[in-house]
Amino acid sequence: MNGAHAVFERPSLWQRVRPLLVGFDAWLMLAVLLLAAAGLVVMYSAGYDHGTRFSGHVRNMLLGLAVLLLVSQVPPQRLMALAVPLYTLGIALLVATALFGITKKGATRWLDIGVAVIQPSEIMKLALPMTLAWWFDKREGQLRAADFAVAAALLLLPFALIVKQPDLGTSLLVLSAGLFVIFFAGLPWRLIVPVLALGAAGIVALIAFGDAMCQPGVDWVVLKEYQKHRVCTLLDPMSDPLGKGFHVIQGMIAIGSGGLWGKGFMNGTQTHLEFIPERTSDFIFAALAEEFGLAGVVALLVGFAFLIVRGLAIAAEAPTVFSRLLAGAISLMLFTYVFVNVGMVSGILPVVGVPLPFVSYGGTAMVTLGLSLGMLLSIAKSRRLMQS
Repeated sequence: MNGAHAVFERPSLWQRVRPLLVGFDAWLMLAVLLLAAAGLVVMYSAGYDHGTRFSGHVRNMLLGLAVLLLVSQVPPQRLMALAVPLYTLGIALLVATALFGITKKGATRWLDIGVAVIQPSEIMKLALPMTLAWWFDKREGQLRAADFAVAAALLLLPFALIVKQPDLGTSLLVLSAGLFVIFFAGLPWRLIVPVLALGAAGIVALIAFGDAMCQPGVDWVVLKEYQKHRVCTLLDPMSDPLGKGFHVIQGMIAIGSGGLWGKGFMNGTQTHLEFIPERTSDFIFAALAEEFGLAGVVALLVGFAFLIVRGLAIAAEAPTVFSRLLAGAISLMLFTYVFVNVGMVSGILPVVGVPLPFVSYGGTAMVTLGLSLGMLLSIAKSRRLMQS
Protein backbone atom coordinates (compact mmCIF):
# COMPACT_ATOMS: atom_id res chain seq x y z
CA MET A 1 0.00 0.00 0.00
CA ASN A 2 3.19 2.20 -0.05
CA GLY A 3 2.69 3.64 3.39
CA ALA A 4 -0.95 4.34 2.82
CA HIS A 5 -3.13 3.56 5.72
CA ALA A 6 -6.83 3.37 6.25
CA VAL A 7 -8.39 6.09 8.31
CA PHE A 8 -11.40 5.17 10.39
CA GLU A 9 -13.51 8.05 11.55
CA ARG A 10 -15.31 7.69 14.80
CA PRO A 11 -19.08 8.05 14.25
CA SER A 12 -20.69 11.03 15.90
CA LEU A 13 -23.47 10.73 18.46
CA TRP A 14 -26.05 11.71 15.80
CA GLN A 15 -24.74 9.00 13.44
CA ARG A 16 -25.24 6.44 16.20
CA VAL A 17 -28.70 7.61 17.17
CA ARG A 18 -30.05 8.28 13.64
CA PRO A 19 -30.67 4.60 12.71
CA LEU A 20 -32.91 4.29 15.79
CA LEU A 21 -35.07 7.19 14.59
CA VAL A 22 -35.44 6.16 10.95
CA GLY A 23 -39.09 5.64 10.09
CA PHE A 24 -40.42 7.26 13.28
CA ASP A 25 -43.85 8.88 13.04
CA ALA A 26 -43.00 12.55 13.63
CA TRP A 27 -46.58 13.60 14.41
CA LEU A 28 -47.02 10.91 17.04
CA MET A 29 -43.70 11.79 18.66
CA LEU A 30 -44.64 15.49 18.66
CA ALA A 31 -47.88 14.69 20.50
CA VAL A 32 -45.98 12.51 22.99
CA LEU A 33 -43.40 15.21 23.71
CA LEU A 34 -46.01 17.96 24.13
CA LEU A 35 -48.12 15.86 26.49
CA ALA A 36 -45.00 14.85 28.44
CA ALA A 37 -44.05 18.53 28.82
CA ALA A 38 -47.59 19.34 30.01
CA GLY A 39 -47.38 16.47 32.51
CA LEU A 40 -44.11 17.79 33.94
CA VAL A 41 -45.50 21.33 34.32
CA VAL A 42 -48.66 20.12 36.09
CA MET A 43 -46.73 17.71 38.32
CA TYR A 44 -44.27 20.43 39.35
CA SER A 45 -47.12 22.67 40.42
CA ALA A 46 -49.10 19.94 42.17
CA GLY A 47 -46.15 18.10 43.69
CA TYR A 48 -43.33 20.58 44.33
CA ASP A 49 -44.28 20.67 48.04
CA HIS A 50 -45.18 16.98 48.16
CA GLY A 51 -41.91 15.25 48.96
CA THR A 52 -40.01 13.90 45.95
CA ARG A 53 -43.02 13.56 43.68
CA PHE A 54 -41.70 15.83 40.92
CA SER A 55 -38.24 14.24 40.78
CA GLY A 56 -39.90 10.82 40.90
CA HIS A 57 -42.18 11.82 38.03
CA VAL A 58 -39.16 12.91 35.97
CA ARG A 59 -37.49 9.57 36.69
CA ASN A 60 -40.64 7.64 35.74
CA MET A 61 -41.02 9.66 32.54
CA LEU A 62 -37.41 9.00 31.53
CA LEU A 63 -37.95 5.30 32.22
CA GLY A 64 -41.11 5.33 30.12
CA LEU A 65 -39.26 7.11 27.30
CA ALA A 66 -36.47 4.52 27.40
CA VAL A 67 -39.06 1.71 27.20
CA LEU A 68 -40.80 3.53 24.32
CA LEU A 69 -37.57 3.83 22.30
CA LEU A 70 -36.61 0.22 23.02
CA VAL A 71 -39.99 -1.29 22.08
CA SER A 72 -40.22 0.89 18.96
CA GLN A 73 -37.21 -1.04 17.57
CA VAL A 74 -39.03 -4.38 17.88
CA PRO A 75 -40.76 -5.34 14.59
CA PRO A 76 -44.51 -6.10 14.81
CA GLN A 77 -43.77 -9.69 13.74
CA ARG A 78 -41.66 -10.15 16.87
CA LEU A 79 -44.36 -8.53 19.00
CA MET A 80 -46.86 -11.03 17.59
CA ALA A 81 -44.54 -13.92 18.49
CA LEU A 82 -44.43 -12.63 22.09
CA ALA A 83 -48.22 -12.32 22.43
CA VAL A 84 -49.16 -15.86 23.50
CA PRO A 85 -46.17 -16.39 25.87
CA LEU A 86 -46.91 -13.04 27.52
CA TYR A 87 -50.61 -13.90 27.90
CA THR A 88 -49.75 -17.33 29.34
CA LEU A 89 -47.32 -15.74 31.81
CA GLY A 90 -49.93 -13.18 32.82
CA ILE A 91 -52.59 -15.85 33.47
CA ALA A 92 -50.12 -17.93 35.48
CA LEU A 93 -49.20 -14.91 37.61
CA LEU A 94 -52.88 -14.02 38.15
CA VAL A 95 -53.57 -17.57 39.35
CA ALA A 96 -50.50 -17.40 41.62
CA THR A 97 -51.77 -14.08 42.98
CA ALA A 98 -55.14 -15.67 43.81
CA LEU A 99 -53.35 -18.49 45.66
CA PHE A 100 -50.33 -16.81 47.24
CA GLY A 101 -50.84 -13.07 46.72
CA ILE A 102 -50.37 -10.21 49.18
CA THR A 103 -53.60 -8.79 50.59
CA LYS A 104 -53.90 -5.08 51.36
CA LYS A 105 -57.14 -3.37 52.43
CA GLY A 106 -59.15 -6.45 51.54
CA ALA A 107 -57.76 -6.79 47.99
CA THR A 108 -55.31 -9.49 46.84
CA ARG A 109 -53.65 -7.78 43.86
CA TRP A 110 -49.91 -8.10 44.48
CA LEU A 111 -47.45 -10.99 44.18
CA ASP A 112 -44.01 -11.26 45.75
CA ILE A 113 -41.68 -12.88 43.17
CA GLY A 114 -38.57 -12.56 45.32
CA VAL A 115 -36.81 -9.66 43.62
CA ALA A 116 -39.87 -7.42 43.60
CA VAL A 117 -43.56 -7.15 44.42
CA ILE A 118 -45.56 -6.93 41.19
CA GLN A 119 -49.19 -6.41 40.16
CA PRO A 120 -49.80 -9.10 37.47
CA SER A 121 -53.03 -7.50 36.28
CA GLU A 122 -50.93 -4.71 34.70
CA ILE A 123 -49.40 -7.27 32.31
CA MET A 124 -52.81 -8.15 30.92
CA LYS A 125 -53.54 -4.57 29.82
CA LEU A 126 -51.26 -5.22 26.83
CA ALA A 127 -50.92 -9.01 26.78
CA LEU A 128 -54.67 -9.48 26.22
CA PRO A 129 -55.08 -7.15 23.19
CA MET A 130 -51.83 -8.55 21.72
CA THR A 131 -53.13 -12.12 22.05
CA LEU A 132 -56.55 -11.31 20.61
CA ALA A 133 -54.89 -9.48 17.70
CA TRP A 134 -52.69 -12.58 17.16
CA TRP A 135 -55.77 -14.82 17.20
CA PHE A 136 -57.68 -12.79 14.61
CA ASP A 137 -54.55 -12.48 12.46
CA LYS A 138 -54.36 -16.28 12.36
CA ARG A 139 -58.05 -16.48 11.42
CA GLU A 140 -57.80 -13.84 8.67
CA GLY A 141 -60.32 -14.37 5.88
CA GLN A 142 -62.16 -17.23 7.56
CA LEU A 143 -63.81 -15.73 10.65
CA ARG A 144 -66.76 -17.68 12.03
CA ALA A 145 -68.94 -17.36 15.13
CA ALA A 146 -66.73 -19.95 16.87
CA ASP A 147 -63.69 -17.71 16.41
CA PHE A 148 -65.42 -14.88 18.26
CA ALA A 149 -66.41 -17.38 20.97
CA VAL A 150 -62.73 -18.33 21.46
CA ALA A 151 -61.82 -14.64 21.61
CA ALA A 152 -64.51 -14.10 24.25
CA ALA A 153 -63.06 -16.95 26.34
CA LEU A 154 -59.54 -15.48 26.06
CA LEU A 155 -61.00 -12.17 27.25
CA LEU A 156 -63.21 -13.41 30.09
CA LEU A 157 -60.53 -15.57 31.80
CA PRO A 158 -58.22 -12.72 32.87
CA PHE A 159 -61.22 -10.43 33.44
CA ALA A 160 -62.71 -12.90 35.93
CA LEU A 161 -59.41 -13.40 37.74
CA ILE A 162 -58.90 -9.63 38.13
CA VAL A 163 -62.52 -9.00 39.23
CA LYS A 164 -62.07 -11.64 41.95
CA GLN A 165 -59.06 -9.81 43.49
CA PRO A 166 -61.14 -7.47 43.56
CA ASP A 167 -59.92 -4.70 41.23
CA LEU A 168 -62.87 -3.29 39.33
CA GLY A 169 -60.93 -0.42 37.71
CA THR A 170 -58.19 -2.59 36.17
CA SER A 171 -60.66 -5.32 35.20
CA LEU A 172 -62.76 -2.80 33.25
CA LEU A 173 -59.64 -1.46 31.50
CA VAL A 174 -58.59 -5.00 30.53
CA LEU A 175 -62.14 -5.79 29.39
CA SER A 176 -62.35 -2.64 27.26
CA ALA A 177 -58.94 -3.33 25.66
CA GLY A 178 -60.11 -6.80 24.61
CA LEU A 179 -63.48 -5.55 23.39
CA PHE A 180 -61.77 -2.94 21.20
CA VAL A 181 -59.80 -5.68 19.42
CA ILE A 182 -62.93 -7.81 18.94
CA PHE A 183 -64.84 -4.78 17.63
CA PHE A 184 -62.13 -3.88 15.11
CA ALA A 185 -61.94 -7.54 14.05
CA GLY A 186 -65.49 -7.26 12.69
CA LEU A 187 -67.89 -8.13 15.52
CA PRO A 188 -71.40 -7.85 13.98
CA TRP A 189 -73.49 -4.85 15.04
CA ARG A 190 -76.43 -7.16 15.79
CA LEU A 191 -74.40 -8.40 18.78
CA ILE A 192 -73.15 -4.96 19.81
CA VAL A 193 -76.43 -3.04 19.79
CA PRO A 194 -78.28 -5.25 22.34
CA VAL A 195 -75.38 -4.93 24.81
CA LEU A 196 -75.32 -1.13 24.39
CA ALA A 197 -79.09 -0.99 24.82
CA LEU A 198 -78.91 -3.12 27.96
CA GLY A 199 -76.20 -0.90 29.39
CA ALA A 200 -78.19 2.26 28.65
CA ALA A 201 -81.27 0.74 30.26
CA GLY A 202 -79.24 -0.14 33.35
CA ILE A 203 -77.94 3.43 33.68
CA VAL A 204 -81.47 4.87 33.30
CA ALA A 205 -82.81 2.44 35.91
CA LEU A 206 -80.00 3.29 38.30
CA ILE A 207 -80.70 7.01 37.99
CA ALA A 208 -84.47 6.54 38.30
CA PHE A 209 -84.42 4.11 41.24
CA GLY A 210 -81.07 5.06 42.79
CA ASP A 211 -82.51 6.19 46.13
CA ALA A 212 -84.24 2.87 46.73
CA MET A 213 -81.33 0.77 45.43
CA CYS A 214 -78.82 2.59 47.63
CA GLN A 215 -80.66 1.92 50.87
CA PRO A 216 -78.72 -0.07 53.51
CA GLY A 217 -79.32 -3.79 53.22
CA VAL A 218 -80.01 -3.81 49.48
CA ASP A 219 -77.68 -6.42 47.94
CA TRP A 220 -76.51 -5.67 44.37
CA VAL A 221 -75.26 -9.28 43.98
CA VAL A 222 -72.70 -8.54 41.22
CA LEU A 223 -70.91 -5.77 43.17
CA LYS A 224 -69.28 -5.80 46.56
CA GLU A 225 -70.51 -3.39 49.24
CA TYR A 226 -67.69 -0.86 48.77
CA GLN A 227 -68.30 -0.85 45.00
CA LYS A 228 -72.01 -0.25 45.57
CA HIS A 229 -71.07 2.59 47.92
CA ARG A 230 -68.94 4.20 45.19
CA VAL A 231 -71.79 4.13 42.68
CA CYS A 232 -74.27 5.49 45.22
CA THR A 233 -71.85 8.25 46.18
CA LEU A 234 -71.59 9.17 42.52
CA LEU A 235 -75.38 9.59 42.37
CA ASP A 236 -75.38 11.74 45.52
CA PRO A 237 -71.92 12.83 46.79
CA MET A 238 -73.53 14.71 49.69
CA SER A 239 -74.79 11.42 51.12
CA ASP A 240 -71.27 10.88 52.50
CA PRO A 241 -69.52 14.28 52.25
CA LEU A 242 -66.69 13.42 54.65
CA GLY A 243 -66.21 9.87 53.41
CA LYS A 244 -66.51 8.47 49.89
CA GLY A 245 -68.07 11.68 48.60
CA PHE A 246 -65.21 13.87 49.80
CA HIS A 247 -62.99 13.12 46.79
CA VAL A 248 -65.70 13.95 44.27
CA ILE A 249 -66.91 17.10 46.04
CA GLN A 250 -63.43 18.57 46.43
CA GLY A 251 -62.54 17.68 42.84
CA MET A 252 -65.63 19.47 41.51
CA ILE A 253 -64.96 22.51 43.71
CA ALA A 254 -61.39 22.73 42.35
CA ILE A 255 -62.53 22.37 38.74
CA GLY A 256 -65.28 24.95 39.14
CA SER A 257 -63.05 27.48 40.94
CA GLY A 258 -60.57 27.45 38.05
CA GLY A 259 -62.94 29.39 35.81
CA LEU A 260 -61.86 30.25 32.28
CA TRP A 261 -58.14 30.95 32.76
CA GLY A 262 -57.43 29.37 36.17
CA LYS A 263 -55.88 30.74 39.34
CA GLY A 264 -52.38 30.61 37.90
CA PHE A 265 -49.37 28.34 38.02
CA MET A 266 -48.75 27.09 41.60
CA ASN A 267 -51.62 29.23 42.94
CA GLY A 268 -54.29 26.58 43.41
CA THR A 269 -55.74 26.87 46.91
CA GLN A 270 -57.71 23.60 46.84
CA THR A 271 -54.54 21.88 45.67
CA HIS A 272 -51.98 23.28 48.06
CA LEU A 273 -54.20 23.45 51.14
CA GLU A 274 -54.55 19.66 50.85
CA PHE A 275 -58.29 19.62 50.06
CA ILE A 276 -57.80 17.48 46.93
CA PRO A 277 -56.99 13.87 47.90
CA GLU A 278 -54.42 12.09 45.70
CA ARG A 279 -53.61 15.41 44.03
CA THR A 280 -50.50 14.03 42.30
CA SER A 281 -52.03 10.78 41.08
CA ASP A 282 -55.69 9.94 40.42
CA PHE A 283 -57.05 13.46 41.07
CA ILE A 284 -54.32 15.53 39.42
CA PHE A 285 -56.79 16.63 36.73
CA ALA A 286 -58.59 18.68 39.40
CA ALA A 287 -55.32 20.44 40.26
CA LEU A 288 -54.73 21.17 36.56
CA ALA A 289 -58.26 22.58 36.10
CA GLU A 290 -57.95 24.80 39.18
CA GLU A 291 -54.65 26.38 38.15
CA PHE A 292 -55.03 26.50 34.35
CA GLY A 293 -58.81 26.76 34.02
CA LEU A 294 -60.98 25.77 31.10
CA ALA A 295 -58.29 26.96 28.67
CA GLY A 296 -55.73 24.55 30.13
CA VAL A 297 -58.21 21.68 30.22
CA VAL A 298 -59.17 22.21 26.56
CA ALA A 299 -55.51 22.42 25.52
CA LEU A 300 -54.71 19.13 27.29
CA LEU A 301 -57.75 17.34 25.86
CA VAL A 302 -56.91 18.60 22.35
CA GLY A 303 -53.43 17.11 22.82
CA PHE A 304 -54.89 13.76 23.84
CA ALA A 305 -57.38 13.87 20.96
CA PHE A 306 -54.55 14.48 18.49
CA LEU A 307 -52.55 11.56 19.92
CA ILE A 308 -55.55 9.21 19.74
CA VAL A 309 -56.54 10.26 16.21
CA ARG A 310 -52.93 9.82 15.06
CA GLY A 311 -52.91 6.35 16.60
CA LEU A 312 -56.10 5.43 14.77
CA ALA A 313 -54.58 6.73 11.52
CA ILE A 314 -51.57 4.46 12.09
CA ALA A 315 -54.00 1.56 12.68
CA ALA A 316 -55.85 2.30 9.44
CA GLU A 317 -52.58 2.23 7.46
CA ALA A 318 -51.06 -0.81 9.21
CA PRO A 319 -49.88 -3.56 6.83
CA THR A 320 -51.16 -6.63 8.74
CA VAL A 321 -54.28 -7.65 10.66
CA PHE A 322 -52.26 -8.01 13.88
CA SER A 323 -50.77 -4.52 13.55
CA ARG A 324 -54.09 -2.94 12.64
CA LEU A 325 -55.99 -4.49 15.54
CA LEU A 326 -53.26 -3.81 18.10
CA ALA A 327 -52.77 -0.17 17.05
CA GLY A 328 -56.52 0.44 17.09
CA ALA A 329 -56.89 -1.12 20.54
CA ILE A 330 -53.97 0.86 21.98
CA SER A 331 -55.40 4.12 20.62
CA LEU A 332 -58.82 3.52 22.15
CA MET A 333 -57.21 2.32 25.40
CA LEU A 334 -55.63 5.76 25.70
CA PHE A 335 -59.07 7.28 25.12
CA THR A 336 -60.51 5.05 27.88
CA TYR A 337 -57.84 6.13 30.37
CA VAL A 338 -58.47 9.81 29.68
CA PHE A 339 -62.26 9.50 29.63
CA VAL A 340 -62.46 7.48 32.85
CA ASN A 341 -59.98 9.67 34.78
CA VAL A 342 -61.56 12.97 33.72
CA GLY A 343 -65.03 11.50 34.25
CA MET A 344 -64.39 10.29 37.79
CA VAL A 345 -62.70 13.54 38.86
CA SER A 346 -65.57 15.55 37.33
CA GLY A 347 -68.20 13.49 39.12
CA ILE A 348 -69.79 11.75 36.13
CA LEU A 349 -68.17 8.32 36.72
CA PRO A 350 -67.42 6.35 39.91
CA VAL A 351 -63.95 6.68 41.44
CA VAL A 352 -62.03 3.61 40.23
CA GLY A 353 -58.37 4.63 40.48
CA VAL A 354 -57.39 5.15 36.83
CA PRO A 355 -54.36 7.43 36.17
CA LEU A 356 -54.28 10.28 33.64
CA PRO A 357 -51.60 9.39 31.03
CA PHE A 358 -48.42 11.52 31.16
CA VAL A 359 -49.76 13.55 34.08
CA SER A 360 -50.51 11.24 37.04
CA TYR A 361 -47.67 10.00 39.23
CA GLY A 362 -46.87 6.30 38.97
CA GLY A 363 -43.98 4.21 37.70
CA THR A 364 -46.02 1.21 36.57
CA ALA A 365 -48.47 3.39 34.67
CA MET A 366 -45.63 5.22 32.92
CA VAL A 367 -43.91 1.99 31.87
CA THR A 368 -47.23 0.65 30.52
CA LEU A 369 -47.70 3.90 28.61
CA GLY A 370 -44.16 3.63 27.19
CA LEU A 371 -44.83 0.04 26.08
CA SER A 372 -48.10 1.05 24.39
CA LEU A 373 -46.66 4.03 22.53
CA GLY A 374 -43.55 2.05 21.61
CA MET A 375 -45.76 -0.55 19.93
CA LEU A 376 -47.62 2.19 18.04
CA LEU A 377 -44.31 3.62 16.82
CA SER A 378 -43.11 0.15 15.84
CA ILE A 379 -46.24 -0.38 13.72
CA ALA A 380 -45.91 3.04 12.07
CA LYS A 381 -42.23 2.40 11.44
CA SER A 382 -42.84 -1.01 9.83
CA ARG A 383 -45.18 0.50 7.24
CA ARG A 384 -42.77 3.32 6.38
CA LEU A 385 -39.88 0.88 5.96
CA MET A 386 -42.01 -1.32 3.67
CA GLN A 387 -42.77 1.69 1.48
CA SER A 388 -39.14 2.85 1.27
